[in-house]
Amino acid sequence: MNGHTLHSIGELARRTGITVKTIRFYSDNGLIPPADRSPAGYRLYDSGAVARLDLVRTLRDLGLDLTVVRKVMDRELALSDAAAAQAEALEAQIRILRMRRAVLSAVAKRGATLEETNVMHRLAKLSEAERRRLIDEFLEAAFGDVGSGPMSAGIMRSMTPELPDDPDVEQVQAWVELAELSQDPEFRAHVRQLAEEQMAGHPQGEPPTFQHDLAAIVRDQIAPAVARGIEPDSPRADRVVSALMSRCAPLTELRDDTGPCDGTDPRTRLLSRLERMNDPRREQYSSLLAVINGWPGPESLRPVLDWSVHALRARMGS
Repeated sequence: MNGHTLHSIGELARRTGITVKTIRFYSDNGLIPPADRSPAGYRLYDSGAVARLDLVRTLRDLGLDLTVVRKVMDRELALSDAAAAQAEALEAQIRILRMRRAVLSAVAKRGATLEETNVMHRLAKLSEAERRRLIDEFLEAAFGDVGSGPMSAGIMRSMTPELPDDPDVEQVQAWVELAELSQDPEFRAHVRQLAEEQMAGHPQGEPPTFQHDLAAIVRDQIAPAVARGIEPDSPRADRVVSALMSRCAPLTELRDDTGPCDGTDPRTRLLSRLERMNDPRREQYSSLLAVINGWPGPESLRPVLDWSVHALRARMGS
């Protein structure tokens, strides 16, 4: 071989740290062709085989299959193209593994049954189009034919999850929980009632304003009392409750779709609305939505709603 040093397969294995069996496999597949044969017929390799073996090992470690590696080695395929294709394939695998990890973590956290595990797995595997259809169905059930115009459309947009193309485990888990919650008939009915009440308190044709947002009014009126440590059933709370009733009067006295308000006490009507607003599922949906969409965590209304409900009950003798 014109003075070039040739190496047996055993010597090549010692120099590269790759087993004889693996080198023979690569050689049989045309990746590391021998430079010559010994008189006894054993394969002999030149010094270039060492560099070629290192490259094969690198490409295999990166996940490229033998066919692609051979094409790259033989310059039938550009390494950049092979790398791009492999990166895309790995992204798909990562998404699948992330989904599996999220479902398994949720199963472990909940102590889920086999049936619940099956539901979570199905929800996590939905495509973007399938996720959109599921949420659109929920929003239609909750808001369909309830008001119109920018206010209704804005509420629906604000309740729409947008799972990113590359979600993390927490976002996948939040999506599964939100999807399950959206399929709950009781929750759908609850959201619809809240929407109907909000629309009934918002005059048609007018843009949404602070004075028509019951949640904002309660937060504005009650948060200072909560911060000062005023007990809701104490005499000090009387003025706070009176101010709250005054601010909420336009919302509790407006007509709704079924006709004029009945003759029940305004405090009873307000208490009923606040109790519905204080359903933990409403806040759960908002928190899950924030995780999925990458929004800041929503401010909890639980302290001011709890205070308001307690204060109204105390003044109604219940």
